[in-house]
Amino acid sequence: MPVFKDQIGNSVFLSNTPKRIISVVPSQTELLFYLGLDQELIGITKFCVHPADKVKSVAKVGGTKQLNIPLIHQLKPDLIIANKEENEQSQIEELMAYYPVWISDINNLEIALQMITQIGEVVARTAVANNLVVDISRQFNYLKSADPALRAAYFIWRAPYMIAGTDTFINHLMGLCGFRNAFEEGRYPQVSAEEIVAANPGVVLLSSEPYPFADKHIAEFNKLLPHARIMLVDGELFSWYGNRLLQAPAYFNSLINTLQ
Repeated sequence: MPVFKDQIGNSVFLSNTPKRIISVVPSQTELLFYLGLDQELIGITKFCVHPADKVKSVAKVGGTKQLNIPLIHQLKPDLIIANKEENEQSQIEELMAYYPVWISDINNLEIALQMITQIGEVVARTAVANNLVVDISRQFNYLKSADPALRAAYFIWRAPYMIAGTDTFINHLMGLCGFRNAFEEGRYPQVSAEEIVAANPGVVLLSSEPYPFADKHIAEFNKLLPHARIMLVDGELFSWYGNRLLQAPAYFNSLINTLQ
């Protein structure tokens, strides 16, 4: 019986190559489709939106943090792909009592690439996964760097304001772009308007997800930080850690170019 280690150190036992897979992580759902597992994916979350032409026909098993456990039982998966941060620990532990569950835990690019390789092995798509890792690594070799003096704040939520702190995958990608995080602690701390003004970032990045920041919010931040550059950014390219990383370096370079 094949045994695979996941990214939190658990041993995942599989009797055969999985044929009934449920993914409860949007970026990893997209990765599984990229690896060619269209027929094997039998369940995904309502937040799994890519690729748009394929996800609509797959059963939805709830949200990432509110899984429909009875429906998952009905689908009888032989593998569940989850993530330590994006899913609720209690629900994942409940599922682990019945099914093999492979859990990722990602906070930097190297670990994201390891995840792609490891999932490729678990689902018997090793060659495609390895080629993807090579392609992503090549793209990141062309990544430019912003002015190292630029301090940036990356907002993920409004009312209350929440930012991506230093212990996050988002912060790691910001660092690869040359940005220094204006908030140096925590994962996703809530911050007040006064704390934002005191941090005084030179660049404010307003993410498209999970809160959908839009043009109408730019004026709000201009009032708080009249001298900062306020930019709407694609949250998927800053936080999705599957094949979407192929697109990230070119996108980051375009952002950096607008600041020069």
